[in-house]
Amino acid sequence: MTTLLPQDLLPAVNSEVRKATSLRSNSRLVVALAAVSLIATSVTALISGPVDPKADPATGAASVGLYLAIAVTVVAAAVFGAIAVGSEFRYESIPLTALFTADRDRLVAAKYLVTGVLAVAGGVVVELVGLVCLLVFGRGKVDIGLRLFAVLGGGLLAVLCWSLIGAGLALLVRQSSGTVTMLIGWLVVVEPLIWVVTDAIGIGGIAALLPESATVATVAVDSFPDSGILAPTPAAIVVLLLWTAGIGAAGWFTFRTREL
Repeated sequence: MTTLLPQDLLPAVNSEVRKATSLRSNSRLVVALAAVSLIATSVTALISGPVDPKADPATGAASVGLYLAIAVTVVAAAVFGAIAVGSEFRYESIPLTALFTADRDRLVAAKYLVTGVLAVAGGVVVELVGLVCLLVFGRGKVDIGLRLFAVLGGGLLAVLCWSLIGAGLALLVRQSSGTVTMLIGWLVVVEPLIWVVTDAIGIGGIAALLPESATVATVAVDSFPDSGILAPTPAAIVVLLLWTAGIGAAGWFTFRTREL
């Protein structure tokens, strides 16, 4: 049977897929995220008025629930990546995994690939639920067009990037709980505080180089044009990809060079 993946990578990929899909917590997470998308998007679509071209977000107030669902999914993807990789260190199963996949490059590639693909699959479910809710409850209240689909594409890219950021950090920290704490602390406390401080002293452009700011600008296409802490969407995508590549590469290099 021919596949798009190298044959020598398939055993490691199959192993990682089985680990991720055998956990009920992962399937429950997808269901919970879909429920958040259903409720949040339906509520905002029902209570919002018609599209206002001068308001934010650019796709209309009815789509606020969709943005909320995407934001929750991005955070969940980061946590999923951290736990999927970090739990092997927590339960000390990584030496056994490395025994069956001796090539560490191949092992990390399989972990990153499976983590990213499964996170994006969950993101697709969330966005499809949100899009259906907008079509049913938000007729005439939301701009259904290229801009909305750019938002959906940006959301999937953000989910992919943060799942890999979580996985890369887990390889660096070598534990799941510490990585999750770092991620939540950064996203909820540290970076928003940096936004406030840099914007207050007139150097908000520095905040635009941070990963969470880049994520917001990647998803919120054409929204908040006057914000001093958000880069234009094309530039934000580059910034987010650079953070992902940097953290992913650092985790990969650390795993290759340190003893298990």
